[in-house]
Amino acid sequence: MPLTAIPTALPEVMILEPKVFGDERGFFFESFNARDFEQVTGLKRAFVQDNHSSSARGVLRGLHYQIKHPQGKLVRVIRGQVFDVAVDLRRGSPNFGKWAGATLSGENRRQLWIPEGFGHGFVVTSESAEVLYKTTDYWYPEDERSLLWNDPAIGIEWPLARTPQLAPKDAAAKRLDEAELY
Repeated sequence: MPLTAIPTALPEVMILEPKVFGDERGFFFESFNARDFEQVTGLKRAFVQDNHSSSARGVLRGLHYQIKHPQGKLVRVIRGQVFDVAVDLRRGSPNFGKWAGATLSGENRRQLWIPEGFGHGFVVTSESAEVLYKTTDYWYPEDERSLLWNDPAIGIEWPLARTPQLAPKDAAAKRLDEAELY
């Protein structure tokens, strides 16, 4: 099997590890195969949008989600390294408010599957990083919400040496107890 699913602290969030074929010429791997994704996750998803971001060390993006058009995200890093996080925002879930994180890098080639109903964010832990992610729904700016990255009610253990660099919308994000949720 060219793809392996590795469990995280949240059963719906999975680290996906591709089989990489390498030799003295370089490497090759399938970064996405719908059949393999469905086989290892048990999920059939149609991805409708690909996003690409570049960020410097210490930039924290998130925690983002869309309230009316929830997006599943398949996240990977092609250059550099990030600590990527998913937070369960489904009020009826036994894992509501809990988080799972994984280190994704251009070297380990791992991907993180973040289902619909979860917030998503990452912090860059290398000099810079380029992140690619597929989404199961389109971006609707009017539906986008941000959850406070350092909300003590969630308690994410970010690997930070100093306060991260945030976008204004992320600096003004809501805490879990005041956020609009699923």
